Amino acid sequence: MFRNTRLLGTAIAGLAVAGLSAGASATNDIVSRVADRESVALTLYADDLALIKDVRRVRLGPDMNRLSWLDVAAQLRPETVRLRNLSDPAGFRVSEQAFDFDLLTPERLIEHYVGREVGVIRTHPGTGAESREKATLLTSRGGVVLQFPDRVETGMPARLAFPAVPDALHTAPALVFSLADARAGAQRLELSYLTTGLSWRADYVVELRDDGAHLDLDGWVTLVNQSGAAYRDARLQFVAGTLNRVRDGAQPLARESMSLGAKSAGGAYLQPEPLAGHHLYTLPQPTSLAENQTKQVALLRAARVPVRKELVLQGVGHIYTGRYPAPSQPAHVGMFLEFENRGAGLGLPLPAGVVRVYEQDARGSSQFVGEDRIGHTPRNESLRLTLGEAFDHTAERRQTAFEQRPGTQRDAAVYESAHEIVLKNAGKETATVTVREPIPGDWEILSESRPHARPDAGTAEWKLRVPGGGKATLVYRVRVKGLMQ
Repeated sequence: MFRNTRLLGTAIAGLAVAGLSAGASATNDIVSRVADRESVALTLYADDLALIKDVRRVRLGPDMNRLSWLDVAAQLRPETVRLRNLSDPAGFRVSEQAFDFDLLTPERLIEHYVGREVGVIRTHPGTGAESREKATLLTSRGGVVLQFPDRVETGMPARLAFPAVPDALHTAPALVFSLADARAGAQRLELSYLTTGLSWRADYVVELRDDGAHLDLDGWVTLVNQSGAAYRDARLQFVAGTLNRVRDGAQPLARESMSLGAKSAGGAYLQPEPLAGHHLYTLPQPTSLAENQTKQVALLRAARVPVRKELVLQGVGHIYTGRYPAPSQPAHVGMFLEFENRGAGLGLPLPAGVVRVYEQDARGSSQFVGEDRIGHTPRNESLRLTLGEAFDHTAERRQTAFEQRPGTQRDAAVYESAHEIVLKNAGKETATVTVREPIPGDWEILSESRPHARPDAGTAEWKLRVPGGGKATLVYRVRVKGLMQ
């Protein structure tokens, strides 16, 4: 059970207490800093969670030890702390542990000196000479109030001097362990804990080539360290899977973590290893994360990946079960890219992230043309990116007829409607536009000017070639039934 305690900044020899028998054991005060560290490993999960494993060589005294473990993450979760002896698993017993996180700040220093005497230093504005007085600090709420022998002052331009830093305030958070039955000598100790403040995300850059027939893809892992600690030459790992976590006072929360691949020194890409139903990825080389640092690590690179460009007019389903005689406003056609997660440099589980797309202009300079967010994508699956609306491609839609036959207690209502869609191309090149219509219920195309495809039970698709500077028209009639009134 954790509680707040006072951290001793330096190791102090145990004092013999009067009245104790001569056989009583002294407590050895030990301080371990980051200089004692042999290795550190970070396992990152999604949604601001990381597992830290810090291995240090620490020299313990015999029997009772009070170990202050400094340079830990300020946002660690104290209930997840574990201390193990790697050299000798039976080398000690942890009888008590505490997390000290009352950090030294000007505000906290003033609060600790309320009711005590401090020095007040003033500088003469003309001569620069300093004068010193003693005063009692009465309060710090809403401002400092000082009691001098002959007056009370507040809001004055002066510096405050304090005789010492209170023992309860520390320059960095620390874990304090009470170790019993310790064996004397140098020991390899491993401290592990979960912490927030370490986050990551996946980012991708796509460069379109060969007039959009191929793309180059670069993947990056963006790391953000705001945990309150630095990690030098850390072994970095990522877990793929859905982890169940419990929130205080709430139902268990399923938390999804992202999957990562990493490029090794030889140019090959790592494959995931199984871990309790999840996947574990390891960066091939150690990396350092400074406090309050954002850093990117290479994830993957794939060149000349075949890609398909698609222009799509996306419809709406409600127009098939209601009367809409007025023509719709001209709509722009959406632009999409689609490629497969397979082939050289790909074929890896890709984590969710933002994909930014660039294309070269007539001068060969790369220009930003859009971005989209992808979900977690398994190997050999398709990725589809939305780039925006095509400036030169517009569409006009009109419902030319509508008829409804009411349903009964035994039969559902039946709707018949006719539609006309006019696609216009203001560009110079002929383009193929996909008209994708979501149609509800049990539907049937009664007539059409172009043949349709049925990619799924609720969608009809037509592909129309629209000449540059021209237009193309789609006319069709559809019957919908199976919808109860």
